[in-house]
Amino acid sequence: MSEPPGTALSLAEAQAPPSPTASDTPSKPLTAQRVQPLRRPGRWVATAVVLVLVAQIAHGLATNPFYQWDRFRYWFLRPTILDGLLVTLEVAALSAVLGLLGGILLALGRLSGSPVLRAVSWTYTWLFRSVPLIVVLIFLYNFSALYKTLSLGVPFGPAFVSFDESKLATDMTVAVVGLSLNEAAYAAEVVRGGILSVDQGQHEAAAALGLPRGYQFTRIVFPQALRSITPNYVNQLIGLVKGTSLVFYVSLLDLFGSVQTMGSTYPGDIVPLLLVATVWYLILTSAVSVVQFYVERYFARGATRTLPPTPLQKARAGLTELRARLRKEAAV
Repeated sequence: MSEPPGTALSLAEAQAPPSPTASDTPSKPLTAQRVQPLRRPGRWVATAVVLVLVAQIAHGLATNPFYQWDRFRYWFLRPTILDGLLVTLEVAALSAVLGLLGGILLALGRLSGSPVLRAVSWTYTWLFRSVPLIVVLIFLYNFSALYKTLSLGVPFGPAFVSFDESKLATDMTVAVVGLSLNEAAYAAEVVRGGILSVDQGQHEAAAALGLPRGYQFTRIVFPQALRSITPNYVNQLIGLVKGTSLVFYVSLLDLFGSVQTMGSTYPGDIVPLLLVATVWYLILTSAVSVVQFYVERYFARGATRTLPPTPLQKARAGLTELRARLRKEAAV
């Protein structure tokens, strides 16, 4: 008995070997392709504009005879300028230390439970942050007109020790006291913000251990607060270094005062003398910034997994990467 033609065709198809599919064909070996970086035309245009502006400024500084770079070299290391530089460093160092100590006391007063200490600290901070520094210096310079003598003794009673204010208030004293009073007001807010940035759990843990309040502050709270205090206070130090230029108005010949005096004696050298002061202030503020980097790096221990690399470490890493790239290209 013969089978239907449709059935025979189906059996033949069933017995035929399966046709190859795309998954059964052998795959072609993958070839490495270079990833093309994303094109950023705006960045290249901005870079070109900045380079042109920098080149024009550098060319103007180098070729403009008005700057008198020969006179700049003459004045840069003159004894008069160096003496003024030493006065600037002395005033800045003393004011920074006294200002920070005063700021710590004021910050503790703001955080105290005593309403009197809080009110006095707030009033001091508000007053000296509101009055310009030049006004404070001139007021202190003429302080002897208000008080001829200063005394220590019983309030509203007899005095035990008296001081002649005109002999105590030298130009250096007036400058350091004025800058320290002004600096303490700003340092108080920096220190207070740093203390408040410490997690409250640290305070509670220290109190739970039964540690004295002074020990809690000096060994637990304040070291952690320094991570926040350091960068902000160093910015204040940079402003303090530049603020020392105002002590010229209280007859103290600092760096700027020496430049002003020499500029009055040699009117034709005013511009190179101002450039001398500018470069020295740039050097001083750059040195403070370098110190800031290493101090921040020191206090970052334990807060970050890896410390930020130093400039020397960055330079070594860049040279190593450049050598590896050159060797790779040479091998290809």
